Amino acid sequence: MKEMSHKLLLLYQLLSNNGLRYVGYRLWYAFQTKTGWLKRRFPINPKHIKTISLEAWKNKTPPFFFQGKKDIKLTANPNPDLEQIVSDMEAGRFLFFSKVPFELGKNYDWLTNPDTGFHYDIRKHWSEIPDLSTEAGDIKYVWEKARFTFLYDLIRYDYHFEKDCSERVLGEIESFIDHNPINQGPNYKCSQEISIRTLNWTFALYYYKDSDRLTPALFQKIINHIYWQLHHVYHNINFSRIAVRNNHALTETLMLYLSGLLFPFLPNVDKWSAKGKKWFEEEVVYQIKPDGTFLQFSMNYHRVVVQLFTWAFRLSELNGKSFHPMVASRAKSSLHFLETCMDEVSGKLPNYGPNDGALFFKLTDDDYRVYRSQLNDLKAVLNLPVAVISESQAWYGLQPHRTGIRSEEKAIESFEDGGYFVIREKEQKALTFIRCGDYKKHRPFQNDNLHLDIWLNGVNYLRDSGSYKYNTSPELYNYFNGCEGHNTLSIDGKNQMQKGPRFIWFHWVKNAKGKWVERENEYVFKGKIEAFKEIQNGIFHHRTIQKNKNKLEWSVTDVVENADNLTKTVYWHINPEIADNVQLQVTDADGQVIEGVQEEAWYSGYYGHKETSIRWAFSTKSDKINTILKILS
Repeated sequence: MKEMSHKLLLLYQLLSNNGLRYVGYRLWYAFQTKTGWLKRRFPINPKHIKTISLEAWKNKTPPFFFQGKKDIKLTANPNPDLEQIVSDMEAGRFLFFSKVPFELGKNYDWLTNPDTGFHYDIRKHWSEIPDLSTEAGDIKYVWEKARFTFLYDLIRYDYHFEKDCSERVLGEIESFIDHNPINQGPNYKCSQEISIRTLNWTFALYYYKDSDRLTPALFQKIINHIYWQLHHVYHNINFSRIAVRNNHALTETLMLYLSGLLFPFLPNVDKWSAKGKKWFEEEVVYQIKPDGTFLQFSMNYHRVVVQLFTWAFRLSELNGKSFHPMVASRAKSSLHFLETCMDEVSGKLPNYGPNDGALFFKLTDDDYRVYRSQLNDLKAVLNLPVAVISESQAWYGLQPHRTGIRSEEKAIESFEDGGYFVIREKEQKALTFIRCGDYKKHRPFQNDNLHLDIWLNGVNYLRDSGSYKYNTSPELYNYFNGCEGHNTLSIDGKNQMQKGPRFIWFHWVKNAKGKWVERENEYVFKGKIEAFKEIQNGIFHHRTIQKNKNKLEWSVTDVVENADNLTKTVYWHINPEIADNVQLQVTDADGQVIEGVQEEAWYSGYYGHKETSIRWAFSTKSDKINTILKILS
């Protein structure tokens, strides 16, 4: 009886947290999948759509960032690193998630997971492919090459080294088409992946529009596949707008809007484009809060939005179109939030929230973790001064005005809509980042409330462990997404929220408050969350952080209410490269020293890649834990 009551409670939470519309649509979608309805709505081997000829397209190509290779205003700058990346590609080695190399071979079949060796059955309709499978492994490993972000390395290599890569680039696109019949196999499973692929193919088509390798037959082949990809996105759009409603919905609705600008000669795109624009504007206002924070609670995914904004505003401008003023307002707020959280020395942000390597349009040699160029691209599109002029802005056909000064910069900032609190100290080149937010309307992703991140002079001293993989062992998933993977506190080994199936969490943190207090010699953050309801109701975690203005010293006081005689453990994840420069002094409510345990932990700076790291754990049954953290300069 007790177990049944618990299950009913979790079901009630699922309904109350996500709403009847979400649950009802999920059930309806599952019904369509099981009955084969989706197979009828998304037919395989659809008829070939013949529209505009290659010659006619060349003579009247819709506006884009550039009109062929010769139109790009950029000084060639051959980079040996880029040359090595392309050389590796020629040998069949590809960088996955912007960091991890995988041996795919020269004749990769687009269907084999290089991480597990699992080969997907291309004869299956996409609706028959499971999202999560222990046998198949993480499906993102199959999707990664199929999103075609690697084309940017080839195209940039072509430009900077004056090496014609048209045969390789267009050959990769044709190979995908030949191996992935429309609506079959894993690469049609996700409409966002389809949208990214379409945008990246479009970039390549414009760059090689005058290439002899782009024959009339190949052009028709690509355009036909683009049409049916757009058809798939439009007819499956409710899944992302109702069941997912995050960056997937933004990507897909933007793709539909751009379909009318980029492919006006295709059937139905006028309708798709009009609806796509309306939906995109709605999603922007819903997903981006007035303070610029994003509902996915992820720096990585927020940068996805920035990249989408850049394409949206630039192509609208080139085509004489515009968005509702609220879209530009939310874009500017996003820039302010992300720049506030960015370490100015390295250009990196905290490794906070889901981090799956989503850099859709890589147009510089910067490391994936460096956000600077993507933020400046959007600033340039919005006619805002940029701090650094990057190569990427030339690819967008922009000539921005440069300034080294950030306007309206404050030492402390609060983003209460999203639940983020930041200190920026210019003289010390120190960044203090704190998370303290609730999940009343939008679903959580990780147990990271009251997490503390510290950066100094471009180095991440106290850091978030990252995400690693979405489909991995329960132990690793719990580590990277649980309290123990963050600089926060757990109780009796439990997380702030209880893990459910897939990306679902129960016992959401719905009561969280934080605020700054500035004093003469210190900044003081005070935060409070109600959590750990898996243990019992009414448990509160208070965290006070005092930052000395004149020293590299942080005092952290954790107080737990209504958890008497339970073990509280505070975790501190230290960057091993500077571990000797960090001092920790930890005491309990009576001033007694709590002996810490240095543990070997995991750190994932890039999706799918983990490395050993250092974690200090301090455990006590006291309701108060005091931590003095000092950095030796």
